Order: sequence, then C-alpha cells, then structure tokens
Amino acid sequence: MSTTAYIEELLYRYNCVVVPEFGAFLTHVKSAFIDKSVHTFYPPSKVLSFNRQLQSNDGLLISYMAEAEKLSFEEVQQKLAKNVEQWKEQLENGESLVFDNIGTFKPTREGKLIFQPTKQTNFLTSSFGLSSFVSKPVLREQLKEEIEEIEEKVPFIITPETREKSNFRPLLKYAAIVLLAISAGFTGYRTYNQALSNELVSQQKAQEIIANSIQEATFFDTKPLELPVFKIEVKKNTRKSHHIIAGAFRERSNANKKIKQLQNKGYNSFYVGQNKFGLYQVAFASYADPKEALEALKQIRLTESKDAWLLSVK
Repeated sequence: MSTTAYIEELLYRYNCVVVPEFGAFLTHVKSAFIDKSVHTFYPPSKVLSFNRQLQSNDGLLISYMAEAEKLSFEEVQQKLAKNVEQWKEQLENGESLVFDNIGTFKPTREGKLIFQPTKQTNFLTSSFGLSSFVSKPVLREQLKEEIEEIEEKVPFIITPETREKSNFRPLLKYAAIVLLAISAGFTGYRTYNQALSNELVSQQKAQEIIANSIQEATFFDTKPLELPVFKIEVKKNTRKSHHIIAGAFRERSNANKKIKQLQNKGYNSFYVGQNKFGLYQVAFASYADPKEALEALKQIRLTESKDAWLLSVK
C-alpha cells in the first residue's frame, strides 16, 4: 500500500496529517453552499490545504503505517524518508507531483510550491453518500417578456365617436336592470310563499303515512348479525440494516485484520462492503432497530473509537 493511500485514510479521521520533512495536510469543515453562477448545490465538506512550514514529525503517519504493515517505527521512518527524497527531487526537476485522491503539487520558477486539492474526494464522513447536483434556473423574466410581446400584438381600438355616443347608454342599462330586479323580487317573493305552504302540507302528509307504516310493521328477527373475525399477522422487520462502521481500508487484508481484532474484543464484527471510493468498510456490529444502533454507537464512541459512525442501508 502506497504512502499516499495511508495519508488519504488519515484525512478522513484527522484534521492535520504531517509528512515529516515535507509538509502538513490540513482540513477544515465547510458548510453546504450554492454556486449561483453554475446553479449547483454542494453538500458540507472538508476543505483540504497544504502547509509547507509544518514538517516536524508528530508520529501519527509513521505509527499508522507501522501498525498496518506490521513493521517497526524505525523501518517505516526510513521508508518514508526515501519517499520524501524522491518527491523533492521530482519537484526540483520542475515536474508535477500527483497524490491520488488528494491533490497535485506544481513547482514555480520562484521556488514556491502550489498545491491544488482534488474536488472528487470529500473527507467529511458525515457527508458520506452526498454529492453535488445542478438545478435548472426558473426563467421568470423570459416568460414575462414573452407575455408582454403577446399583449402588444392584441388590438384594442376605441374611437372617439364611440365614446361620445355611448356616454348615456351604460346609465340606461343599469336603470333597466334595477327595475327588472325589483319586479322580479316581488314576483319571486309571492311564488316562494306559495311554494313554502305547499311544501309544509306535503311534509305533514308524508309524516302521517310513515307513522302508519311503522305501527303496522312487524319485526320477526331481532338477533344482531354476527360478523366473521379476521386475524392478520404483522411480521416485524428483523433485517439488520444499521451498521456501526469501525473503519475503511484500501486493502482487503487490512480490513480482515481489523475484523479479527474486533471479534477478539467481543464485537460481532464483519465486512460490510466497498464504498464509492473503493475502500473496504468494517463494522463493529449491525442492528435492525435504529434506536438500538444509536445507543450502541454512543457507547462505542465513549469506550472504543471516537471516529465510529452509523451507516444505514435501505
């Protein structure tokens, strides 16, 4: 496994990874944002940068590599020093240095070093599975302009002669409408009273007929109707789809070692599968109930690993 792959794995867990005698990779969390120029939504992420001044060995990278490769601290330190020398020679020759899934280093004529981080990798584990997406803009202004063009093409012609002749016509129309409404009101009122009296008489006759029919009716069977009882069995969801992730590894062999370590500690550890970055994921355990999974995650973070996180699969 290459040195850059170990650096990549550590950047998912830590905000600072120092490469002795070379520099330090730093990350800080950036909130979700919208790029209005390209109408793109971006999820929360870790912004990656490089500081050439931080070169002192803090032991993090060497210890991690020694544990993964089952070598001593001194052996890994010598191996890393050779890699750093090769990187420096490549940059001094004016060549670009590419770290897969991390970024690219480019030397300048003034002897400075420019680091360009990759945009394809999001080191923020809480944003796992989230990606940017483009939303097409709503062209309100364009629709408004099209409507205005249509309105300009519709003819509205009113001549001055028509206006002068029609000054009194609206008043005559309104007066005629008022007279018709008054006459119709009186006629309607009389018709309504007559219809109301007829309806009351009809209701009284109908009630008398219904009362006589009820008295003459005979009910033979007063036993209530018994309905059949249906039993429906509801099966509980026993599928364990909530996994507490212990780590993700570039090599499958390292994932198997992690599973054995956790199983020796009493966890039901197993191999979950590869994520979209090609890393092999290892879980402490799995649960069917999300509440139980969250409680177990809290306990594991307190006693075992602060970097553990929950993966829920549909």
